[in-house]
Amino acid sequence: MMKYFTIGRIEGEWENFVPPIQGGKFELEPEDEGIVIEDSTSEEEDTMDAQVYLRNPPVPHATATSTELPAEFDQYPPLTPEVQHQITLNYRALEERLWKEGYYECYYSRYLPELLRYTSLGLLSYIALKYNWYCISALFLGLMWHQLVFTAHDAGHMGITHDPVMDTTIGIIIADFFGGLSIGWWKKNHNVHHIVTNHPEHDPDIQHMPFFAVSSRLLHSLRSTYYDRVMTYDAFAKIMINVQHWMYYPILCFGRFNLYRLSWEHLLFAKGIPKTGITQRFRYLEILGNMVFWYWFGYLLLYRSLPTAGTRILYVLISHVVTMPLHVQITLSHFSMSTTDFGPTESFPQKMLRTTMDVDCPKWMDFVHGGLQFQAVHHLFPRVPRHRLREVQPLVQEFCRDVGIKHVIFGFVEGNKEVIGRLGDVAKQARMMKDCASWLAVEGKDH
Repeated sequence: MMKYFTIGRIEGEWENFVPPIQGGKFELEPEDEGIVIEDSTSEEEDTMDAQVYLRNPPVPHATATSTELPAEFDQYPPLTPEVQHQITLNYRALEERLWKEGYYECYYSRYLPELLRYTSLGLLSYIALKYNWYCISALFLGLMWHQLVFTAHDAGHMGITHDPVMDTTIGIIIADFFGGLSIGWWKKNHNVHHIVTNHPEHDPDIQHMPFFAVSSRLLHSLRSTYYDRVMTYDAFAKIMINVQHWMYYPILCFGRFNLYRLSWEHLLFAKGIPKTGITQRFRYLEILGNMVFWYWFGYLLLYRSLPTAGTRILYVLISHVVTMPLHVQITLSHFSMSTTDFGPTESFPQKMLRTTMDVDCPKWMDFVHGGLQFQAVHHLFPRVPRHRLREVQPLVQEFCRDVGIKHVIFGFVEGNKEVIGRLGDVAKQARMMKDCASWLAVEGKDH
C-alpha cells in the first residue's frame, strides 16, 4: 500500500530519525511548513561515540553502553553508508533471484503430510478420550496444537496463497477455532518483531518482564513502545530475574496460558484494529472462533467428558505443557543474540543476521521444528514458504560470505546452552546491581 502514499523521492540513502520516546525533538518552524528534526545527541554522547567507534564513523543515538559495543561492533562490517548500501544492494539482488527462481512459490503438496499428521494426532486424542485414557488424550491434543502453529505461522505471513484474505481466513480457522489463539494479535505482534528484532524498547518478543530479561537495559525499567507502558523492574522482577536461567523451562511450560490472555485482550479492547473494513470483520470472526474453541475444549471436552476436577486440571496441564518445546524454539533463535542498537545507518539484512540465529538439525527432523529452525533465513525473507527455507539457506550463507556478515547457526542443544548462558549473565548483572546498591546504601550511612 505504500506506493499510494508516495509524495516524492529523496536523493541518496534515507537516515531514520530518532522517535520522541528516545529523545528526538520535533518542532514546527514558523518559516517552514515542514517538520524540522533536531539532533538530540548531546556533546558527551558524541565524544563517547567517537571513542567507541575507532574504525568507523560514530553511530548517532546508539543505545548500547560503551562496554558492550567494541567486541560486538568489530564482528560486523563498518556502518558507513557506502558499506551498508552495498550490503543492501546484494540483499536486493538475492531477493530478486529468489523470485526469479521460484523460491516464493508454495508447493501445496508439502502440506499433505502435515494435514495427515494433524488429523492423526486429533483422532488419536479423541480415541484415547473415548477409552478414558485421559493423559494420553491430553498428550496427543498438545502435540496437535504444537504442529498446527506452523501452518498458522505460514498463513500469518501470507506465505500460503499470498492473498491476505485467504491466508488470514486459514489462519483464523487454525489458530482461533482449533487453538483458541488470535491470529490477529499474533500478526500485529509478529510484524513489529520482524521490524525491530531484539530491540529492548520496541520488540514485544523479548519484553517478558518481570519473568525474563535478555538485556541489562531491561533492568532499568524501560518503557515499551509496543505495550505503551513501563516494564517496571520492581521487587518481584528482581527475584525472578535473579533465577531466570533456572526458571526458563518451568515458566515456558505455562506460555500458552499467557497467549490466551493476550489474544482476548487484543480482541476485546481492539487496540490498533480499524473500526471498519475487512480487519474489523476478521475481528468478529476471531471472537466467534475463540468462543467455538472454548465451547468444544472447555465445555464439551473438559466439563462434559472428564469425570472429576482433578482429572480436568491434569488434562489441561498435560495438553499445555506438551507445547513447551514450541516456546523454547521460538525464543531460542533470539534470546541469545544481540540486543544492541547499532543506529539508523545499519542495513536491514545485517540487523536481521545480527539478532537472529538458525538452529541446525537433520532434514528428517524438520517436522519437529516445523521448518522454523531457519529463523535467520526467515527474517531475511519472511514470505518465502516455510517448506522452502532449507533450500534458501545455502544461498543466504553465500550472501553472508560475500558481504562479510557471519551467519550464526547452532545445534538445538548448543542453542539452548547459549540461551541459558545469556539469561545467567543478565541474572549475574542483576545481582551485581543489587550488591552495588546495598554497598552504596551502607557507605552513604557511614559518611
